[in-house]
Amino acid sequence: IRGDMSDYALTADRGLPSAARPDMGGPPHMAAIILFVGLMAGGVLYAVLGLDNDITIAGGEPLATGVFVLLGIALLIALGFEFVNGFHDTANAVATVIYTHSLPAPIAVVWSGTFNLFGVLTSSGTVAFTVVSLLPVELILRVGSGAGLAMIFALLIAAIIWNLGTWSLGLPASSSHTLVGSIIGVGLANQLLAGSGASGVDWNSAVGVFKALLISPFVGFFGSALLLLACKKLIPAPALYDAPKGNAPPPLWIRGLLVLTCTGVSFAHGSNDGQKGMGLIMLILIGTLPTAYALNHTMPDSSTPAFVQSMERAHTVFLAHGDKTTPSPQDARATVEKALAQRTLGGPAVQNALATLAQDIGQQVQQSGAVKKVPAALVQNVRNEMYLAGEATKRLLAADTYNGADKAAVASFRGSLDAGTRFIPLWVKVTVAIALGLGTMVGWKRIVVTVGERIGKTHLTYGQGASAELVAAATIMAADQFGLPVSTTHVLSSGVAGTMAANGSGLQWGTLKAIGLAWVLTLPAAAAISGVLFAGLRLVF
Repeated sequence: IRGDMSDYALTADRGLPSAARPDMGGPPHMAAIILFVGLMAGGVLYAVLGLDNDITIAGGEPLATGVFVLLGIALLIALGFEFVNGFHDTANAVATVIYTHSLPAPIAVVWSGTFNLFGVLTSSGTVAFTVVSLLPVELILRVGSGAGLAMIFALLIAAIIWNLGTWSLGLPASSSHTLVGSIIGVGLANQLLAGSGASGVDWNSAVGVFKALLISPFVGFFGSALLLLACKKLIPAPALYDAPKGNAPPPLWIRGLLVLTCTGVSFAHGSNDGQKGMGLIMLILIGTLPTAYALNHTMPDSSTPAFVQSMERAHTVFLAHGDKTTPSPQDARATVEKALAQRTLGGPAVQNALATLAQDIGQQVQQSGAVKKVPAALVQNVRNEMYLAGEATKRLLAADTYNGADKAAVASFRGSLDAGTRFIPLWVKVTVAIALGLGTMVGWKRIVVTVGERIGKTHLTYGQGASAELVAAATIMAADQFGLPVSTTHVLSSGVAGTMAANGSGLQWGTLKAIGLAWVLTLPAAAAISGVLFAGLRLVF
């Protein structure tokens, strides 16, 4: 391990004596390599078949060769981000079971990768669209344009570059933090390049994400410390608070507990982090194949009457809050887009525009018979109207613009719009799950060494590992319920540090300073990289 590049980043910390280190395993077995390649090939094949099926159902939308190539490259880069995310972040989940000898390293990594996959498959998709909502509104509406493609490529490549850089130094930085920084960089660059009329960073939405990213490490540190102290009071089992002796595994019940907590963190990580790639993949698909992906083709025809009714009720509410002027749909789209870009949603003009959009959406869906039957020529306009109205009403509801029955009608309206535009095909979930799961099984050693032996001055005990992982899993799952992206890395690394402090084990401040510096630099560094890439890619596309 002394020759590993993580030593270059953390030269002040010697870590554990070599006798206390777990066996990290040797080169992968040929059967493991074959299985790895087979799963990767299977994922690519399943994605191609799913994509072809969706295009066929939507009417066989032809793809120009250039668009097809761009789609393939964009999807590979998005899946590459999830792959890197897997080996960068999930190493945190397996560090405790490896360093307590609860599972051999190769088995722990495969186990964690499997439950990452399950976490992605069962995720709701809420976090995916929370991340997407941070992007500049005009780029989302025109994601298939040159600027939209430049946005997607820039933020994904920037996130991959920073993740690989911190991984090569063995620093457990946050993929969520990195992606948010990349989005900020694109937003700022877009505003600088396009002028004051363009939207930049939606700071109101970003504040909620920042709070989650900022608070979660403190929850990890203090929550894990308090849980360990509570366990010492309530569970008088000395073996739980011992460090491993040699390479012997812990007692069976402790081993089961640690495997369970590792499973929980892996599953939670998949359910939260996997969604970020899903949201960006859906943007790519909407931009290149709007007929198949701009509107939700899984909505049943039976939902059409309720959908149309929610449009009509909202139309009445918006008219009552406006001055009953009725702009054209084109003018209404322009008004709401400008208001979203400039954060000026107050006033009757926006209410008038929303009334027109609600009426137009309802009429188009009613005439078509269902959301999925909207003619191909109208799909992009209807989708843009639904996105604009949904984003505007989300912010108006947050500002308590409506009360009582009006508020309920607008909330129902927004829910119908989300149902019509926010969906993730099964093949996207499966492909992201495979990418994240396979990523977990590659390159995990650098981060595992840092978390396992370079945070505290003594060997991690069984109780410390279990406490840190229980708090991490609970925090991530709670964030899922609110649709907030949090960092597995931040929560778990902080949790390990918290248990070391609570146990009086001492902390390796050189490591903590290096990790802290990486955390502080992640946002500005990722933003700078993505901003420069966006400016350059605008010229390419």
